[in-house]
Amino acid sequence: MRILGPDTLVFGVDDVESCATFLADYGLTPKSDGAFEALDGTGVIIRHKDDPALPKWTLPTANQLRKTIYGVEDRAALDEIAQELGKDREVKFLADGIEVADDTGFVLGFQVSVRRTPTLPAEQVNAPGDARRGPNVTGSPANRDEPPPLPRTLSHVVYFVPDTDKAEAFYVNRLGFRVNDRFVGMGPFLRPQGTLDHHTLFFIQTPPAMQGCEHFTFHMGGPSEVLRAGYAFAAKGYESFWGPGRHRFGSNWFWYFNSPMGCHIEYDADMDQLDDSWVPRVAPAIAENSQEFLFQRREPWAPGGPPPAQS
Repeated sequence: MRILGPDTLVFGVDDVESCATFLADYGLTPKSDGAFEALDGTGVIIRHKDDPALPKWTLPTANQLRKTIYGVEDRAALDEIAQELGKDREVKFLADGIEVADDTGFVLGFQVSVRRTPTLPAEQVNAPGDARRGPNVTGSPANRDEPPPLPRTLSHVVYFVPDTDKAEAFYVNRLGFRVNDRFVGMGPFLRPQGTLDHHTLFFIQTPPAMQGCEHFTFHMGGPSEVLRAGYAFAAKGYESFWGPGRHRFGSNWFWYFNSPMGCHIEYDADMDQLDDSWVPRVAPAIAENSQEFLFQRREPWAPGGPPPAQS
């Protein structure tokens, strides 16, 4: 099943206006009818939580992620998914795809992907003997007032679930996802067949009362873009939750922020690309395995001035 990854996340929120401001400040482009897009067309849709067009959340938590819409390669992949999941559950046929619930109660959509290929180059580095950026090309922006970089594509989504084994079995056995790595006692990192990204989905084992979306993230063009975008976002008053740093499993650089959508949002970059020959790692879910290193943001400072304020 050629699932490429998440195309769109649909939220039902208490305060549409504040969420819209937040997503625009994060770097997504506002479109019509509550949609916000990254550079490749993937993105987020926000609606008021009482909007009758939203799928109902039937579990006892205040989850605000109402639907995860996956992009697939073509119509044949869409038909294959509908046929497989229609064996034991209701599949709703919509104008742009299908809608169905997974085994833990999350509503999924599937559609022929809206993704466009970003044309921006990746970040380049210069190292002794291997100067990738080359002469007379600066790594930092020449203009200190240059706008922060924009998110390129929706990367992954993370769910709190009460039974990670049950959740994993559905995505692996019914949708062809592959487990790339696993944290013991926490959950698996999974990717669908249509991407080599280390993961587009991660489960975290939690009590039933916590079930919902823990975070979602968009890929940036490299670690400097994560830092520049995150620094600009924090300067607007948004609260950093974790980072900046670099994960050990997946190797992606990260910076997480609190959001008004009932979950965290992340900038990430430089995720490992893995094919089917990769042997999944299994490790305890401890801090040393979660991050290779972790930085701490401080206010701007120059030598000769007072010590920078810690934030």
